[in-house]
Amino acid sequence: MSRSTSPWRAWLDRRGAALQRRWPRLAERAPDFWRLLRLHRPIGILLLLWPTLWCLWIAGEGRPSVTNVVIFVLGTVCMRAAGCCINDYADRHFDGQVKRTADRPLVSGRVQPREALISCALLCALAFVLVLFTNGPTLLLSAGGLLLALVYPFMKRRTHLAQVVLGAAFSWGGLMAFTAETGKLPAAAWLLYVGNLLWTVVYDTEYAMVDRDDDLRIGVKSTAILFAEADRHFIGILQVLTLATFALAAQRFSLGGWFYGGLGVAGLLFAHQQVLIHERDREGCFLAFLQNGKVGLVIFAATVADYGF
Repeated sequence: MSRSTSPWRAWLDRRGAALQRRWPRLAERAPDFWRLLRLHRPIGILLLLWPTLWCLWIAGEGRPSVTNVVIFVLGTVCMRAAGCCINDYADRHFDGQVKRTADRPLVSGRVQPREALISCALLCALAFVLVLFTNGPTLLLSAGGLLLALVYPFMKRRTHLAQVVLGAAFSWGGLMAFTAETGKLPAAAWLLYVGNLLWTVVYDTEYAMVDRDDDLRIGVKSTAILFAEADRHFIGILQVLTLATFALAAQRFSLGGWFYGGLGVAGLLFAHQQVLIHERDREGCFLAFLQNGKVGLVIFAATVADYGF
């Protein structure tokens, strides 16, 4: 059955038509906010979600609380969307000068800066409500995660290491997963944190390579600019360090062959990324970035398999 004639598509069309009749203004503006929250590009959600889930599985020794799984999946979606709002607000005077981001809602005026800030606040509030269903240590940790998420977008004008700040923010959910599941934060959890931070720098540097020419012209900083002609070498070193850190964490948590096999597959995907970025063309670098969604999925699947389904 084709996409256009599927029952699901037909249902969406009917709902959209009903919304258009009852609330025409809402129906008109909904696509703009959908794009503001980047819900049409789920790769960011996945890159944030997979590490959080594998930490949750390790913390729960293969049997995490269903409640915590739901909380962290919904919280991940909320915080990634909130991060997109504050990112577009911070970049509203720059995105129009970058080919990839020139049609974003704030640049085109379809969404106003004030609306982006209100959307960010509402999403953060919703994520906070979800955290209230966990425990005290997780609630305390959430403050650090919120700070990192809000600070990152403004770092691109301050430092070439903004990708490190993003890595710190994207890895924070894993720490919260441990405290939510166990009420404490074991020292070995920081190995998973560091490994995910290194991996985030890998894929966000690949992402920054797509915009490097534009960023150099308008004065936005990134690791892609900092690494310059040595970018592929630095990415390769960071990829090896990522796998080594995860392997060390696996040893501390007594993970077995399935997990190490997953790291092996991740290593092959990393090698393919080196091929994709070899010419440093925009399309190849963007494809390398996207492939990290598969890296996260493989490591999560290996974690689940290691504990048994």
